[in-house]
Amino acid sequence: MGESMAGKIGRMFTFFVVAVLLSFAAYFGGLVELVSRWSKQEEYSHGFFIPLISLWLLWQRRDALRASVGSPSWAGLVLLLIAVGMLLMGELTAIFIIAQYGFLCCLLALVLCFGGRSLLRVTVLPLLLLVFAIPLPYFVDSQLSWRLQLISSEIGVWVLRAFNISVFLEGNIIDLGVYRLQVVEACSGLRYLYPLLSIGFLMGYMFRGPLWQKGLLFLSTIPVTVLTNSLRIAAVGVLVERWGIGMADGFLHYFEGWIIFMACLMILLAEVWLFERLGARRRVVDALNFPVIRGGGALAAPKISRHPLVFALPVLVLASLAVSVIGNREELRLDRLPLTAFPLFLDEWQASESRMEVEVENSLGLDDYVIADYRRGEADVVNFYAAFYGSQRKGVSPHSPQVCIPGGGWLITGLSRLPVVLAHSSDGSFEVNRVIIERGGQRQLVYYWFEQRGRRIANEYWMKWYLLVDALVRNRSDGALVRVTTVIRPFEAPADADQRIQDFMKLAVPRLAAHVPH
Repeated sequence: MGESMAGKIGRMFTFFVVAVLLSFAAYFGGLVELVSRWSKQEEYSHGFFIPLISLWLLWQRRDALRASVGSPSWAGLVLLLIAVGMLLMGELTAIFIIAQYGFLCCLLALVLCFGGRSLLRVTVLPLLLLVFAIPLPYFVDSQLSWRLQLISSEIGVWVLRAFNISVFLEGNIIDLGVYRLQVVEACSGLRYLYPLLSIGFLMGYMFRGPLWQKGLLFLSTIPVTVLTNSLRIAAVGVLVERWGIGMADGFLHYFEGWIIFMACLMILLAEVWLFERLGARRRVVDALNFPVIRGGGALAAPKISRHPLVFALPVLVLASLAVSVIGNREELRLDRLPLTAFPLFLDEWQASESRMEVEVENSLGLDDYVIADYRRGEADVVNFYAAFYGSQRKGVSPHSPQVCIPGGGWLITGLSRLPVVLAHSSDGSFEVNRVIIERGGQRQLVYYWFEQRGRRIANEYWMKWYLLVDALVRNRSDGALVRVTTVIRPFEAPADADQRIQDFMKLAVPRLAAHVPH
């Protein structure tokens, strides 16, 4: 009887391995995009190590895993169907984070199908560590980076003033008089925050203490990162004040980054030491150890023909086929005029059109665009850019200017939403993102929004939501990014630049309807 049960478990484990391999095949597109983000963005490069750490944690618990295999749970099949739904939504909308979280749900579902809740209790935390390998969407990442820059700048200025150093803060630029310290994207603290969140979760998992201390240890990584990064910025300001502007650049700038990262780790270890001093007074090395997990499985295996894993396998096969069908499905495309035919004369505005380099066009993945400088008289110049995407599936979508602007070396010093009213009542009013940027002493004002299937949207979260809805309901994912830029001339008030852009928009925006389908 024991051999028969062992043989049944062995066969079901084979099914489990096959199901995991099928899940990799079904979620392949989202996983490839995941690895691409790890390669491109330094703040996510730790993602390569997270799956290895997760596997190592499971290997360390292999005895408990074997002992925890219990009765399979049909709740796993329900969770698997939810995970497949997330996969299909991610494929339809090219919001890959949905599919990536769906993959994690799929792994948890297969664990439930194989060994039930007793096995899930042993595996859930090592698998949840994979959450920290999933990057945030680009538009969320850019907004978080911008807000962290502002917070770090404000705290850094407060510290500098505590040292009696006279400073002036404008957005994320700290003016020291002799030097303007720019708190750029690399100084936002995200490069520390994401890896430290992973480490904080791992330390919380390994820490032998009550649950509230584990949670506090993990959550404290956020304020610790922000505060230490602010101190780093303040330290650069102090060095510049004492020893000149050369201290702000080069090796020291990056070396300070490593110092801050290690300082954050030391603070987390100090938290563990403090918790232990308040508790059982064990050594830190004893406090950070693997939790004791005992197997709690009570196997009552059903017949193989009634096992949830047997039903999970065709679900995953069908999911892979559905992904292939979605990838080959023809979207509804409406007739439109190409943006290359956008008028170059708009009353008193006259344009000189330009083109981007082929490499840039390919990297943007757009289908059609116009970029032109419109002039009104001698002084007024407005740059107009509209990029149309016939389909926003397969990861092809407008690049948020909040991502591209810092990539072009510009600093965002102001970011807000602004309602704009056009002269034509049929167009009504709508919100735009209003951005003030600066580079090399030059300031520019940028408006941008998204023209999405009859909607003008400034909020990128809503833009993604409507993309999801329209892809499901209308079989459409086309849309455009529209950006209008003008230079803020020396001694010119930003309000004058606002008026210049809005004068141009009253003529240009109504004409977009012929080029971007509603």
